[in-house]
Order: sequence, then structure tokens, then C-alpha cells
Amino acid sequence: MDGPLRNRSYRHLFAAQGLSLLGTGLTTIALGLLAYELAGAEAGLVLGTALAIKMVAYVGLGPIGAALAQRFPRRPFFVTLDMIRAALVLVLPFVSEIWQIYLLIFLFQACSAAFTPTFQATIPDLLPDEKDYTRALSLSRLLYDLEQLLSPILAGLLLALVNFHWLFVGNTIGFLASAVLILTASIPALKIDENRRGFWQRVTRGSWIYLKTPRLRGLLALSFAVASAGSMVIVNTVVLVRSVFGGNEMDVAIFYAAAGFGSMTVALTLPRLLDRIEVRPVMICGGVSLCAGLTAGLWVESYAGALAIWFFLGAGSSLVMTPSGLLLRRSSHAEDRPALFAAQFALSHGCWLVTYPLAGWAGASFGMNTALVVLAIGATAGSAAAMLLWPRNDPSELEHEHEELLHAHAPAADGHHGPDQIIKEAPAQKKHRHRKFRHRHVFVIDDHHTAWPSSG
Repeated sequence: MDGPLRNRSYRHLFAAQGLSLLGTGLTTIALGLLAYELAGAEAGLVLGTALAIKMVAYVGLGPIGAALAQRFPRRPFFVTLDMIRAALVLVLPFVSEIWQIYLLIFLFQACSAAFTPTFQATIPDLLPDEKDYTRALSLSRLLYDLEQLLSPILAGLLLALVNFHWLFVGNTIGFLASAVLILTASIPALKIDENRRGFWQRVTRGSWIYLKTPRLRGLLALSFAVASAGSMVIVNTVVLVRSVFGGNEMDVAIFYAAAGFGSMTVALTLPRLLDRIEVRPVMICGGVSLCAGLTAGLWVESYAGALAIWFFLGAGSSLVMTPSGLLLRRSSHAEDRPALFAAQFALSHGCWLVTYPLAGWAGASFGMNTALVVLAIGATAGSAAAMLLWPRNDPSELEHEHEELLHAHAPAADGHHGPDQIIKEAPAQKKHRHRKFRHRHVFVIDDHHTAWPSSG
């Protein structure tokens, strides 16, 4: 795991990500207490609406944020968004109306929708070695899991000493510290796409590449399986523990911790596993594990058995989501990575936007067993779709044929613009015509490869 941490800039960005996550965890807890202070018994409705606003912002604004990010240098872009988020969080303790919470949450999540995928797309440029990048993905997953474990503990310690409003201040400090760490990191400039695309083309480019790439269509299907299992854990844990097992708040925390430990266990072992096994069987195994775990929950009646299921669901989710960055990296040119990471960010959160209310509705209306059945069907459908959409034989290099093509862009040294490929060229308009020819190379969807080869 120390491979990527030898890189000074990555260490600083890793620490910045950790501080940002920890601060956000504190704010999530403080937001629940603030909602109760303002809405009383309707606090759950307020939090549910805030969660829906968060998902809508992620789904709708992620690609737009990535398109805007291409117009600015990365480091000032990240620092500015951290500063804006710090200011928005600092305002939260002073709100007096529910609508003010909704407005601030939307603005905050809009900044996060621009920040997060662009930040994730920066790491492959810092760590060109794939083994280092694989370990960085595991470290990132560990951060998310540690945040879920440590935030409640730290919040509990702080709340014993200060009012919950100070948790917002803690998040503000976290974002400011994150901005300082980013300022001290050496971040590679984004490789500029020399083709002058319209704004809407930049917004939709990531989704266009994503949905035309078979392995990424498989990733989207597996993301739905993860959202199905994760929604069961996030939405229904409290009801399961308190109503079914008669547990207390500590038992609820233990169940969340079990899912977190399952995810952490996989994140720690995955880099060595991926050195020996291809990504596809690992991720498919994760999806199947989620189906099996949710289904097994129907026959588990003991506290310890349910705890083991939650650990298993956390492990299965990590098997799918931790390596996902590898697929995005392998499926794009450097200049298209921010758009592609933003597409994954938006589309995967779209899955959660479906499964969150589904989990809540099924559990509240028909009970935990029905919720398990509905979400197991969702996880099974996602995993089965992934097996169909993502070919078993998925090499990086593909032999393919180019039809004759006339188009205009800045020619590049990419094997498509040599004298033997170009029939004629109009330098002033950058217009040129490619001959029909066949060759083999690492294949990704781009302007010269607009459809996946049928033989791939």
C-alpha cells in the first residue's frame, strides 16, 4: 500500500480527501440534529428530502461540473470549490427555516458534484503506474470506510463537550485544511482537448464514451447491484435492528460498522488479488455476493447471522466499486477522463436515486423480508446484466477496421494521421480524409472510434 504514498503530491491529495470526508461525516450527523431542532418529529422527512436533493445534484450536475472544469487549471479549481463548501457549511448553524437547509444542501452538493469526479480523474495522472493506481483505489476505499466508522465516534466525543453546531465548524476547518494541502501539491495540468467542442458536447461526452464501452455498461449494471445492497444497509438498518432484534443505538452503530469492516477487509486484500486475477471475474464475484447476501438474509433470524450478512454485503460492494477506477482509466484518453469519471459519478448515483426510495417503500409498507426480496431481485438483475453486457474476453487491444472518413480537428501523432492514412488535407480548416484501413491497438471510444468493434 505504500507505493502510491511515496508520491508527495498524492500524499497531500490523499490527506486532503481524508480531511474532507471526515468533515462531511461530522456535518451529516450535525445536519440530522439540526433537522430535529427545526422540524421535530418530521426530521426524517427533512433528511430524506435533503438526501434526494443531494442525489439529484449529483446526477444532474456532475457532467456539467466536469465540462466547466476543463476551462480552469485544476489546482485553483479544487481550492475554490473547497473554499465555497467551507463557507456554505459555516452558514448552516445560522439557518432558521427548512427551505434554507434545502438551498444550502443543493449548493453544497453542486460544488461536490463538480469537485469529486474531477478530483478522482486527477489521480491516474499523478500515478501512471497501474499497480500504484490500483493501490491508490484501495486506499481511497479505506478512507470512505474509515470515515463511516470514525465520524460517529469523533462526533460523540465532541458532542460531550460542545453544542452540535460546532460540528459544522469542524467541517469548515476540514475543507480549509484540504485547500491548503491541495495548494502544496504538484498537480499535472489537464491534457487539453484541441478540438473545440460546444458546451453540450463536453457535458455529454463522458456519457457517450461510457455507454458505448461494453465493460462500462457492465460497470453501470454492477453499480445498480451495489446500490440495491447498499440501500438495504443504509435505509433499513435502523428498522431491522430496533424493530426486529430489539436493539439500541449502539447495536445500530455495530451493524453499520460490520458493513464497513467488510468493505475495508476487501480493500486491504484487493491489490494483491488483482495482481493475479483479471478485474472482470473479481467484480462479477462481488455482484453475485450481493445477490447471495440479500437472499440469505431471508433465512437469517439471529442477531449474529444478520451481522455476518451485513459484513458480507460490505465486502461484496467493495469488490465491485474499488476496482471501478481501473475500468475508467483503461477506457479513455487522458483528456477524456474527467468527463468519463463524471459520467460514472452521475450514472451510479442515478442507481441510488432509484434504490433508496425502493428500499424505504418496500421496508415500510411490507416489512424487511419483502425489502430483501425486492433488493435481491435488483442486485440479481444488475449482476446478470453485467455478465451479458461485459464480454468475458475483454482485451485492451482490439483489431478493427476504419471506414473512409472525412472530418476536421487538430491532427495528432496517434497512428491515425500519418501520410499513409491521409488522402488529402486542408491545413487551414484542419480538414482531412482517412483511408479505409485495418489495424490493432489499445481501443477506446473517441472521435476516430465511435463504435465498439463487433469482434471485441
